[in-house]
Amino acid sequence: MLRRRMGYSDPSSGKDILGNRSLCFIFICAFGLVTLLQQILYGKNYIKSAQQFSRLKGDETGNWTGPVNFSDDGSLKPARNGRKRCFRQNFQPDSQLSVIVTPCLADIKKKKKRYLENYDGSFEYNSTACRELRQEIMDVKVLTMVKTSELFERWRNLQVCRWEQNKEETSNFKMSLSRCCNAPSFLFTTKRNTPAGTKLRYEVDTSGILPITTEVFKMFPDDMPYSKSQYKKCAVIGNGGIIKNSKCGKEIDSADFVFRCNIPPINDKYSADVGTKTDLVTINPSIITERFQKLEKWRRPFYEVLQNYENSSVVLPAFYNTRNTDVSFRVKYMLDDFDSQRGVFFFHPQYLLNVQRFWAVQGVRAKRLSSGLMLVTAALEMCEEVHLYGFWAFPMNPSGIFITHHYYDNVKPRPGFHAMPHEIFNFIHMHTRGIINVHTGQCT
Repeated sequence: MLRRRMGYSDPSSGKDILGNRSLCFIFICAFGLVTLLQQILYGKNYIKSAQQFSRLKGDETGNWTGPVNFSDDGSLKPARNGRKRCFRQNFQPDSQLSVIVTPCLADIKKKKKRYLENYDGSFEYNSTACRELRQEIMDVKVLTMVKTSELFERWRNLQVCRWEQNKEETSNFKMSLSRCCNAPSFLFTTKRNTPAGTKLRYEVDTSGILPITTEVFKMFPDDMPYSKSQYKKCAVIGNGGIIKNSKCGKEIDSADFVFRCNIPPINDKYSADVGTKTDLVTINPSIITERFQKLEKWRRPFYEVLQNYENSSVVLPAFYNTRNTDVSFRVKYMLDDFDSQRGVFFFHPQYLLNVQRFWAVQGVRAKRLSSGLMLVTAALEMCEEVHLYGFWAFPMNPSGIFITHHYYDNVKPRPGFHAMPHEIFNFIHMHTRGIINVHTGQCT
C-alpha cells in the first residue's frame, strides 16, 4: 500500500494552467512588444527630425535646438568636425524667433576640471556653466574642507567666467559693514569723532588710555576726507608675488582711487605690474622703526621715499598700542617740517576693533588683521566697485607655480600673526558672490 502511494503521480501536475510560469511568459512578451513599438516610433521621429533640419531656412531655425557648425557664408550646418555650438530659441516682443548661440554645456562639463586659459572670461556671469562653477567654490564652506590643490583648480575653472558685480549681494554686504564699522565716519581719528579732552582707549592695550590734549587734537583732520561710495572704481593693491609679471599697471592706474599697503616699491622696475598711482598708502610703524631708526636721526631718506607716491595721503595705526603712538606722530611732525601738503591720518582704534570682530564672524581669527584686509574693508564702503590685485597667501599661484611672498622680495611674515590664507579664502568667496573682483592672472 505504501509503495502504491509513493508511485502515484497527478497527471495535471506539470501543466501549470495559468500559473506563475504562464503569467511570467505573458509579461515578458508584452514588455518586448512595448519596447519594439518604442524603438519604431523613436526611429520615425529621428528620421523626421533629420529631414526637418535639412530643410531649415530663415526663421525655421528657431524651432530646433542642437549642435551646429558655421560655414564661411554664414549658413547653418549640422555639426560634424570642429568646435560645436548650441543654440536655443529666443522669443522677441514682435513674436519673431531668433537664435542665441552659446557653448554646449556638455563640452563645458568636460573641461571643468582643467584650466581654460583660451576662454579668458568669455562666459557670461549668469550662464548655467558659470553658476555651476561658482557653486563649486561656495560648496567649500571652510578652508580645511578641501586640499589647496582642489581649491586652486576650482578657482582656475572659474576664470572662464566674466566677473560681474552682484548688486544685491554687494548692497547687503555694505549694509553689514555700515552697521558694524562705518568707515565714512570712523575710519580715521578726526576732530569730529574724537573731541579734545577725550580719553582715547588703545586698540590692543585696552588698559592704556591716551588723553587727547590740544597738541594732539591739532593733528587730526576736521572730519573724514572721504564719504560713502564716493568713488566708482577702486583698486586695492596687495604686495603678494602673485602680481609679478601680471602687466596690470595700466589697469590699476585707471582706477578712480588706489590703495596701497606699507609703502611698497613702485619704481620703473615694478610699475608695469603694480602701477604708480596712489591715493592712500598705509605705513606700519615697524617699518619706520627698522628702516628709518624711528625718525630720531635723519629724516630726509624717509621723506624721499614718500615722494615716490606723489600727493597721496598716508595712514598709520598710531593707536594700536602705546609703542606706535610716538613713532606715528613723528611722521606728522616730519612732513610739517618739510612743508608737505600730504595728508597724514591715524586709524581710529574703535574702527579697527570693530573690523576685527566683523571678520572674526567670517572665520578670520588672527592676532592682527593684515593692512590689506583693513583697506579692502574701508574700500567696500568708500567705493561702488572694488578690485583686488596682488592678494594671495600661498607659495604657489593657482597654476601650481612657485612664487615669492612679495613681488619685490621673499621675506616671510612673522608666523601666527596674520591669518592670510583665511583672508584670501574670504576674498575668493566674495569674488564668487560678485562683491569684489579678485585678479590673480595677467591683465590684458
